[in-house]
Amino acid sequence: MGESDPEADWRDPAIADCPIYEPGRPIEEVARAQGLDPADIVKLASNENPLGPSPRAVEAIRDGLERLHDYPDGSARELRADLAGHLGLDPEEIVVGNGSNEILEMLALAYLRPGYNAVLGQYSFVVYRLATRHAKAETRMVPMPDLRHDLAAYREAIDGDTRLVFLASPDNPTGDRVDPAELLAFVEDLPPHVLFVLDEAYAEYLAEPVDLRPLLRAGRRVFCVRTFSKVYGLAGIRVGYGYGPASVVASLERVRQPFNLGIPAQRGARAALGDPDHVEATVRLNREGLAFLTRELGALGLSVRTGEANFVLVEVPSARDCFEDLQRQGVIVRPLDGYGLPHHLRVSTGTPEQNRRLVDAFRTWLQDAAGSVDR
Repeated sequence: MGESDPEADWRDPAIADCPIYEPGRPIEEVARAQGLDPADIVKLASNENPLGPSPRAVEAIRDGLERLHDYPDGSARELRADLAGHLGLDPEEIVVGNGSNEILEMLALAYLRPGYNAVLGQYSFVVYRLATRHAKAETRMVPMPDLRHDLAAYREAIDGDTRLVFLASPDNPTGDRVDPAELLAFVEDLPPHVLFVLDEAYAEYLAEPVDLRPLLRAGRRVFCVRTFSKVYGLAGIRVGYGYGPASVVASLERVRQPFNLGIPAQRGARAALGDPDHVEATVRLNREGLAFLTRELGALGLSVRTGEANFVLVEVPSARDCFEDLQRQGVIVRPLDGYGLPHHLRVSTGTPEQNRRLVDAFRTWLQDAAGSVDR
């Protein structure tokens, strides 16, 4: 007789069926499981910045540690002012979050409820789906043929009960980028009861990112979400921000948790924002890494999909099997079977040395797989 579930009597079925977010496997966990030295492991699973954080951010965080007994500025006034200057907006048009994930949750909490729906891509970032489910609203998944966004299918999915449309460009995990002109035309055609949410987590890597600020100034209901976790290298202190109409920001402020950004997070983000050299070095290294991985993995006979973010998509017979084998070699990547893509791995760009380790690991895996077939 199986064990009873103590949660079953009261747990909401909508929450019970929610998938649990699977992050990139930590270095320490893999080291223990494989009997490896953590210093010898390469992690290219979570789209982190291989250069690390800005030295200015590290210094600013260190200088603020003596104030850890104080509550942080609950409104993050100085950070929002800096972001406003950076974007050419008003502070009232900006909200900050404990990572961009928290802002996505705020949007769902403020604008969704049972009977409403959110529209998103089939292979889009899983947090869009999670946030919608948490709000007990309907998730409308738009098919993504060839792993690309189909804006016509998005339009067909929208109805009178749609309140949010989530779209990332570049998309995570597929890397697909929507043509800027097509995206602008799509947004301009949306009905007024829909809030369009553009996830710009990888915008800083783009040579020509789409700019929705003119639509914002024209009064359109658009909202953009960004993060300090990628190009700024501050994933460990969790800072995200969003910008859009002041009325939308005011609604998010009503559901935002108080003191959601600590002193180290606010200080580090402000310093990182003021270090454009670190951003430029990161973008340059990423472009070199994308070219190297595309060329070298392709030379091994692997199908590689390359976009403009800081990762590539690699097609293999079994993503989970390849993922496990690479771990035994001390290389961590991201299997996408949880996204419904059992034949794809997401591989972040790293330093030149890390990228070479990755290619060597793939080469060894392919040789071992070929040897097992021959036997």
